[in-house]
Amino acid sequence: MTKVALICGTDLRQYAGLELTEELSLTSEYGEVSSTVFKSSLFNNDVYFMARHGVNSSIAPHQINYRANIDVLGQLGVEQIIAVNTVGGLHDSMAPGTWVCPEQIIDYTYGREQTFFDGLHKPMKHIDFSFPFAHSLRDSMIDYANQVGMPMSHFGTYAVTQGPRLETAAEVRRLQRDGCDLVGMTMMPEAVLARELDIGYCSLCLVANWGAGMEKQPLDIDAIYALVKAGFTDVVSFLSDYLKQLESPK
Repeated sequence: MTKVALICGTDLRQYAGLELTEELSLTSEYGEVSSTVFKSSLFNNDVYFMARHGVNSSIAPHQINYRANIDVLGQLGVEQIIAVNTVGGLHDSMAPGTWVCPEQIIDYTYGREQTFFDGLHKPMKHIDFSFPFAHSLRDSMIDYANQVGMPMSHFGTYAVTQGPRLETAAEVRRLQRDGCDLVGMTMMPEAVLARELDIGYCSLCLVANWGAGMEKQPLDIDAIYALVKAGFTDVVSFLSDYLKQLESPK
């Protein structure tokens, strides 16, 4: 039986299709977790959910205790994580409303606890992070999206910035020069911590806005929130159907 976790900044319990009815309170040696872990009773596989920013969306991206969050999922025996991220689009083909399954990461964050292998909790160790996403999980999700006709871009580099503020127009131009196609605040160190625990990780990103300066008018934060709310109805339905047909890894 595959154990899968969904990590999302939005509390997915408000959407139909997952039935996250059981609450699991776990503790971590790394400190306080963002939220209770919720378990679904809808699937043959064990499916868990964690609210990355807390159930009230009160934790800023740079203040999330990523180590504690990934640690408790590891304690549960989670084998695969699907991270749902809200991002800005930097590539011409990634307009607001687009769903993207990125393939690479560039980390611009600072001051975050980046590793379990810090020489204190675990011995210092290097890991290979050349390709940050689990190929089998990512390919499986893309293939299923193609089967059901869900439009999803499956290329792109995700720039992880510090937040919680959005970027300046000059910063967006720099990210584009660096080869980034998306910009968000939460994928690192979440992705590398999952790799350190040998948990397969991939991301499904909703583009909520163009990067700063790519349009003449200022960013409309209320419009961004409205698009995210509408978009998550579709993605929860997609994830629910995907998880129902997900097979145990060979």
